[in-house]
Amino acid sequence: MTPAAIAALIRQRAAEAITGQGRFITALAGPPGAGKSTLAESLRAELGAGARVVPMDGFHLDNPVLAARGLLARKGSPESFDAQGFVHLVQRLTVEPEVAIPVFDRKLDLARAGGDLVRAEDRLLIIEGNYLLLEAEPWSAARPFYGLTLMLEVPEAELERRLIQRWIDHDHTPEAARARALSNDIPNARRVQRESAAADLMIRQ
Repeated sequence: MTPAAIAALIRQRAAEAITGQGRFITALAGPPGAGKSTLAESLRAELGAGARVVPMDGFHLDNPVLAARGLLARKGSPESFDAQGFVHLVQRLTVEPEVAIPVFDRKLDLARAGGDLVRAEDRLLIIEGNYLLLEAEPWSAARPFYGLTLMLEVPEAELERRLIQRWIDHDHTPEAARARALSNDIPNARRVQRESAAADLMIRQ
């Protein structure tokens, strides 16, 4: 399904659901390396004015917190996020006209609180992240606020190739990149695939 066709579906669902100055939230989930950010930006461009992307990655816990919890090597797993904070943000986005959102800075490898704003004119929101449809608390508490749910589906061999290349692009050796992808990213990808609720639309990449 093309971004244009998905955007048309979002417009249709939003026209049926939005009243007054309300918002329509599309949840775009998928394993690491599936292409969520790329598709989210394509959808935003197709939808035009009033559409914006809200990444889940802004809720990464900081590295010292992860280290204290023994989770630094598992950064990117569900437990390494402020999931309660994410759910609270989703709830706020449905009722508040202007909401500050955290943004993950990949160069600094940390989240910046209040890094961006969702404004009153932003009425078609695309929230993207790995664990949006996870069937576990507190993640599942956000699902009632999603007007449409999408899940990217990519064969594991292709995910592995992309994730290894991602770490090579971040200055890892091929051996270190493969070790990092297989020890953390691929287990997280399998968890997304096994433990997520069914989406309204599966998108095969």
